[in-house]
Amino acid sequence: MTPQPIPADPTLDEIRLGLIGDIAANAAFDGWTVAAVTAAADMHGVDADLARLAFADGPVDMIDAWFASIDARMEERLPSAKLAAMKIRERITALVEARIDIIAPDREALRRAATLLAMPQNAPRAVRLGWRTVDRMWRLAGDTATDYNHYTKRLTLSAVYASTMTVLLDDESEDLTETRAFLSRRIDGVMRFERWKAGWSRGSDYRPSLTRFVGRLRYPAKR
Repeated sequence: MTPQPIPADPTLDEIRLGLIGDIAANAAFDGWTVAAVTAAADMHGVDADLARLAFADGPVDMIDAWFASIDARMEERLPSAKLAAMKIRERITALVEARIDIIAPDREALRRAATLLAMPQNAPRAVRLGWRTVDRMWRLAGDTATDYNHYTKRLTLSAVYASTMTVLLDDESEDLTETRAFLSRRIDGVMRFERWKAGWSRGSDYRPSLTRFVGRLRYPAKR
């Protein structure tokens, strides 16, 4: 969400929300470290000990808070009412592009975050954070699937989003045109896959069932 002024007697949650944007900016130079937290606290006149306590779980906790703030800012830019007027492809593209625009000023912080999350001990947390983001995008896009489509859509978007962020890290083109073009191509692929999957699902009732066939071999119909 849009950063709010930190009140005079803040809670730890208010400190997290108020500082995380500047912690990310400082992480480009200091990494996701206590030094980044302390620098952000100094900028806002927050007691450094309280600020460190707000992020007591360390670097991945800071990254978690940053990603959550990006999710919230994305939703602020693209509320459901605005997305409702778009086609599904446009909704997903707009949501990912909103994240591109939000993250672009802090690409070095993202690079350092990706390095930390790639460490084996952080892999489970990294998966959860990625899933949280793509789940939020699909829900904002209006997806209500509860069957296997719920999972395939999110797995597919996870791959698209992760690869797009990788391109973003090294994109020096004007207005990040290379990243946006890459995203467009990947979304085209997703939409083709979704159309194929829908067609396959509709035709499944008319295809031979291997299970039924094997069952008939074992238990032939009585004449």
